[in-house]
Amino acid sequence: MTKFDTTIIGSGPGGYVAAIRCAQLGMQTAIIERYPTLGGTCLNVGCIPSKALLDSSEHFYNANCHFEAHGIMAEKIKLNWPRMRQRKDDVVVQTCDGIKYLMKKNKIKVISGHASFSDSKTISVSGTNGSKETVNTERVIIATGSKPSSIPGVIIDKKRIITSTEALNLEKVPEKLIVIGGGVIGLELGSVFSRLGSKVQVVEFLDRLISGMDFSLAKEVQRFLKKQGLEFFLNHTVQSTVVEGESVKVVAKNKKDKEVEFSGDYCLVAVGRRPFTDNLGLEKISLTLDDKGRIPVNEHLETAVPGIYAIGDVVAGDMLAHKAEEEGVFVAETIAGQKPHLNYKAIPGVLYTWPEAAGVGFTEDELKAENYNYKTGNFPFKALGRARASMDTDGFAKVSGRQGY
Repeated sequence: MTKFDTTIIGSGPGGYVAAIRCAQLGMQTAIIERYPTLGGTCLNVGCIPSKALLDSSEHFYNANCHFEAHGIMAEKIKLNWPRMRQRKDDVVVQTCDGIKYLMKKNKIKVISGHASFSDSKTISVSGTNGSKETVNTERVIIATGSKPSSIPGVIIDKKRIITSTEALNLEKVPEKLIVIGGGVIGLELGSVFSRLGSKVQVVEFLDRLISGMDFSLAKEVQRFLKKQGLEFFLNHTVQSTVVEGESVKVVAKNKKDKEVEFSGDYCLVAVGRRPFTDNLGLEKISLTLDDKGRIPVNEHLETAVPGIYAIGDVVAGDMLAHKAEEEGVFVAETIAGQKPHLNYKAIPGVLYTWPEAAGVGFTEDELKAENYNYKTGNFPFKALGRARASMDTDGFAKVSGRQGY
């Protein structure tokens, strides 16, 4: 039996940052990861590979659409999709290796296998080769992240009806891609394939895109992505998806309750993510989940069981990598007896299309809902000489402030 001061379950951004901060504060620290590589969803099949493809596809799009305006005559530009995917994979490997190095540098014990609670201070780890290991620990930080979710009538087969994980590794660029969901994941991956030549249709239940961001951003994002070739179908409720050979049919109802059919090579389901707490043995420590499958925590991110904390996608709040990192540092410093501060409104949200969209603090809608007395200021980039020089005139900078602050 191995004993530690603090053990982290999950090595995503929340988990590995929490582990590093715990080790820096003098704790004997372990981190348990069920997959072969460290880094969680973000580094392996989320943030990092998607940003690599966003960057590569932007270069390809600019070469095809914007170089001539700059006086650069590039002819016979061709897409090498396998090479683009390989670059993405190389970025992932290098980034995950960096986390492995940080674990070693900070003397953090890495344990491979699936973790399950035996009691509040004992964790059983089952290795992929059938091995068993018991970890005794004074405290635990649960940082197991999330998995893609779906909606009624949509069965993800990971072949034609896919999640972001499969979309990052498609064998070829689809001629036509249907995206269910107009949030960050759907728009980022939709823009990747649109730049590479796919016809992309986005089907969204709400009457707007990127629901967590300022409404003015949502309108602007829809405008410039539409200009880039994406089609949007808002106020559409998906009823069913059917695989027909090498194509997918999506049936939805619009706000007039009329059925609308979409067909494509693939259907990307990007309707959000659910907390991943499967087979953690939470029942053995009398921890129950809320109605959304999240682990309830107090203001210190401690669960109902003393000494057991939870951070990131398994607790309430935005499912953001950097939100998990902030919580990881917060918990580590709380355990060490410090009095850290965590301000969720100071954590930005970003959409990595081009142009990018980002916001931090209160949205104008939130200020209105709270009946605050506020003012806004807006500067369009098309009025900026630097933006015209670089042909980046889409978008604006907006500030909304409460009066008296």
